[in-house]
Order: sequence, then structure tokens, then C-alpha cells
Amino acid sequence: MLKKDYSKTKDVCKVTFTLPLNAAQEGGEVRVLGDFNGWDWENGLPMKAGKSEFSAAIELATGANYAFRYLIDNDRWENDWAADAYVPSPFDGINNSLVSVSAIVDGELTGKAEGGKKVKATGEKAKAEKAAKAPAKAKTSEKDDLKKIEGIGPKIAELLNAAGIFTFAELAGAKIATLQGVLDAAGSRYKMHDPGTWAEQAQLAADGNWEKLATWQEALKGGKK
Repeated sequence: MLKKDYSKTKDVCKVTFTLPLNAAQEGGEVRVLGDFNGWDWENGLPMKAGKSEFSAAIELATGANYAFRYLIDNDRWENDWAADAYVPSPFDGINNSLVSVSAIVDGELTGKAEGGKKVKATGEKAKAEKAAKAPAKAKTSEKDDLKKIEGIGPKIAELLNAAGIFTFAELAGAKIATLQGVLDAAGSRYKMHDPGTWAEQAQLAADGNWEKLATWQEALKGGKK
């Protein structure tokens, strides 16, 4: 989860990153790696463990977007479940979390960072930006229960959501390599899972063919043929 506190005197924003303890899966050390520290463990932002979450804060220059992820024990990656957006990483099937730090012009937030430049959103531009945000909200309201797919539990559903997969149709259109990449990025505990049938199951769900899906799922074991 992200919290942003904009400075009233400087073009910076204090961003506080938080990661639930259960997301770290008993990991001992968690750091934030991203565009702002070269994606390097040694330069990573250390997170402090609290009663329910890890947290850390850093000041970032306004007017830019920053990709980031959480690295646990220098071994396992985790995305932010409430990031501003998700963007493809250089590795196939893996997405990075994104924090967008708006520019400040004349004491007002632009509402969107554009190429790292400070641009004040007013008039028609402001209306356009507001309209552009509507699809994202609509998408959230159309979120399907991915746990209806054999082999997908609550945690894997969260991982898929973090990778930008929210509906049966989106899951049906995902490549097996992409789904496997999501599992691989989540750590060794997910190696036992096989996403080979998820897209086919999701297509039946998307088509509303629940009877055929139920019949097929009876023959599956943990989503595997």
C-alpha cells in the first residue's frame, strides 16, 4: 500500500511503502527496489517490521512515475497489491508495481505525471484526465472471482490481480508462460502449482458454460489434468 505526503516547500513527495506481514511469508528482511535506487539490493530501501506490516518511506521527485517491487530476503519478489498501476518488466510475464508522483504547479497537483515534466491539468485537459480514470474504476467493478478456477486459491488470485488479471476473460487470454512467470516471481512455495488448464477453465467461465466447467473440474486435481 502507498501513502503520499507532498512537500509544501519542495518539489518532492514522501512516499511510504507498506507490505503486510503475511505477504512476506515469514521473510526476515524486506527492501524496496525500484527506479529510484537502481534495482540494487545493497541500495534497496530497508523496510521495518511492525505489528501487521513492513514499512519504509522515501522522498521522490514529483512529476514522474517510478516502477518498484518488494524483495524479500534477497530471494523472492512481491508486488504491491494496491499500486497505482502495473507495468511490464524486462522479464517475460512479470509485471512491476508503479507509483505515480504528480507534479505540483502553483500549489496544485497535476493529477498525472507526464514524462517527468510539470504540467498543470486545467480545463479540457483536466476533464480528459478525469475521464481517463473511469475505465480503471469500471474494470475493478467487473472483477471476477478467480477462485472459481480449479487450482487458484485466495493468494494466487491476489497474485494474478497484482499482475493485472482481474476477469475470467483476461485469464483466458493469458499465456501459460505469463501465468507461470507470476508463480515463479512469487517464490518457491508456488512451484507445485500448474497453470496449464487455467486459461481453458477461464474461457468456459467467461462464456458462462458452468455445467461443462464443473464436469471438467471434477476430473482435475488441483487444476492439473
